[in-house]
Amino acid sequence: MKIVREVRLIECGKFAESGEWKKARTKLHKAIKKVEWPEGSGKFTIYPESGKQRGMGNGVVPIKSGLMLDLKEQGYRLEAVADLGGNLRFGRFDAVFDTKYGPAVVEWETGNISSSHRSLNKMALFLLEGKIAAGTLIVPTRVLYNYLTDRVGNMQELEPYLKLWRSLPCKNGVLEIIAVEHDATSTNVPRIKKMTAGRALA
Repeated sequence: MKIVREVRLIECGKFAESGEWKKARTKLHKAIKKVEWPEGSGKFTIYPESGKQRGMGNGVVPIKSGLMLDLKEQGYRLEAVADLGGNLRFGRFDAVFDTKYGPAVVEWETGNISSSHRSLNKMALFLLEGKIAAGTLIVPTRVLYNYLTDRVGNMQELEPYLKLWRSLPCKNGVLEIIAVEHDATSTNVPRIKKMTAGRALA
């Protein structure tokens, strides 16, 4: 899989220039680039079929599963509780890498565009409260989106709102979006099954 675009929404303070951030970021990029389909092929080739109709296109969850397992092997914690105290509970973060400045968290989008907004808002709030040092949302480009489960969150639909997140005050930390895309398309590879758990991808 390839990283097509990185959008830095917030970048300030010592953490943004630290070796700790570079380490967490390097591990994340390495894991993204290792995502492959079919398994063992060394690259990410997707079956080029629209996901708009039921039973067609490719699933999203297996792609995330492979990435998460690779992050775990690199020292990330998975499914970490996101709690600001009191009754302010926000579910979990997909992956967390602990640094001396605080956690660097990752969310991989498998839901619709509303889910993407919730993920970014959650990370922005935790960053403002000083509970995390960095938040990264990974979404497909519009090109990859065309072959995935219909209405999954994607970079193009987030674009009109980037100015809002960039306007947030920051004392220390990073908030970013990474847009990913397949390396190739081919009708000779199997479709990625929808809603399948486990290590479907490495």
